[in-house]
Amino acid sequence: MIGIIRLAVFGFIALTIVYFLVAIYSRSVRREKLEKKYDAGGIAGERHDYIEAGMQAYEHGLKRRLLWLVYIIPTVVIIVTVYFVNYQ
Repeated sequence: MIGIIRLAVFGFIALTIVYFLVAIYSRSVRREKLEKKYDAGGIAGERHDYIEAGMQAYEHGLKRRLLWLVYIIPTVVIIVTVYFVNYQ
């Protein structure tokens, strides 16, 4: 029982680190795309305002919510594996 608790604690610590790294990378890629799109021309207004508006839209978008799969998929895989190994 202690082994499962230890696995869960260290697993969620590792998944939290992975989540933050993927979130930072995803934000930087989105910001870079917005910067390149603005620099290509044809967009009126200030560069900073355009990028901030795009990042606000990203924060409320689907891609941001899909990052939670970093927690869900490994947890489900481990639970299913433990179930099949122990009870089949």
